[in-house]
Amino acid sequence: MPPEARQNFRRNAERWMRMSPEERNVMRQRENLRRDMIKRETEAALRDSGLRLNPQERAQFESRYIQERRKVEQGLRQQIETERQQQLPALIQQLKKEFQIDQPARNPATKPAVSPNSKK
Repeated sequence: MPPEARQNFRRNAERWMRMSPEERNVMRQRENLRRDMIKRETEAALRDSGLRLNPQERAQFESRYIQERRKVEQGLRQQIETERQQQLPALIQQLKKEFQIDQPARNPATKPAVSPNSKK
């Protein structure tokens, strides 16, 4: 296992140990739902392929489908993160301009003008 994967596994294990029994149960339920969804989608992919496979070939197909799907999803996550990082500076600048317009000038060097008639 690569060092990064070991470190990620360790962090997840530590997080799991800090969870309450209720939180662990919720995580198990989510994982079961995720597995059920992948199983349904794998079966649909096999059905849509039109292939008639024996049990061993079917197991290989399902394994490869899940493996390749994981790669596709990881690539999409990386694309989204790259795009997000590219778009965030423009977003920050846009918000900076919007909020600067909405705020009164807060420059401490600039003092409010005093009219000559106010000093009596």
